[in-house]
Amino acid sequence: QSQPAAFYNAMVAPGINYAIKGFCWYQGEANTGNAAEYVPLQAALINDWRNKWNQGQLPFLFVQLPNFMDYNYQPSESNWANLRESQLKSLAVPNTAMAVAIDLGEWNDLHPDNKKDVGERLALGALKLAYNENIEYSGPIYQSSVIEGNKIILSFTHIGSGLVTNDQEAPSDFAIAGADKKFVWANARIEGDKVIVWSDEVPEPKFVRYAWADNPVNANLYNKEGLP
Repeated sequence: QSQPAAFYNAMVAPGINYAIKGFCWYQGEANTGNAAEYVPLQAALINDWRNKWNQGQLPFLFVQLPNFMDYNYQPSESNWANLRESQLKSLAVPNTAMAVAIDLGEWNDLHPDNKKDVGERLALGALKLAYNENIEYSGPIYQSSVIEGNKIILSFTHIGSGLVTNDQEAPSDFAIAGADKKFVWANARIEGDKVIVWSDEVPEPKFVRYAWADNPVNANLYNKEGLP
């Protein structure tokens, strides 16, 4: 099954003669060792399938990798976080939507049990892209940042009715670094539609990360629609 086009020829090609409304895609676990390659591969797959079905820009909905494996108590590198970032970049392809599953995984199960919430988040994307309903279908997504003194101010799209945390605590799982890229856990607070991030250990911040781990169990930033 690991040969190029094996799965495609067996499981995709036979369906091309059928009319469809769009695609749902949940994959990426096997690509975590080569996240950079995933960006052009995913875009190529989306464009190729749309060409094969020849029904225009069919909606393509995909699930970002959930939380998985052991919890890290300090900020660290993560292949799973790298792959999630590559999946995020797939949103640059028109008429796509991403279901975030960072709160739906299990540390010891590559195939977590909670499929229902994954399906409901995919359904929101389908209602928006395929059926043109006027709904918020995504959690907050990073848009831009501004550095002011020792703070980084983050702006987001898809804030819905407003930014919240799902546990009424301050936003957590943010890490911050200066030019040396040595990340430390950061303080954070929500101000309107922005998140302010800082640490007394980093007087001149340059970089910020959120939920950058295999299993970021404390990631609590959501919009009021309940989407992470």
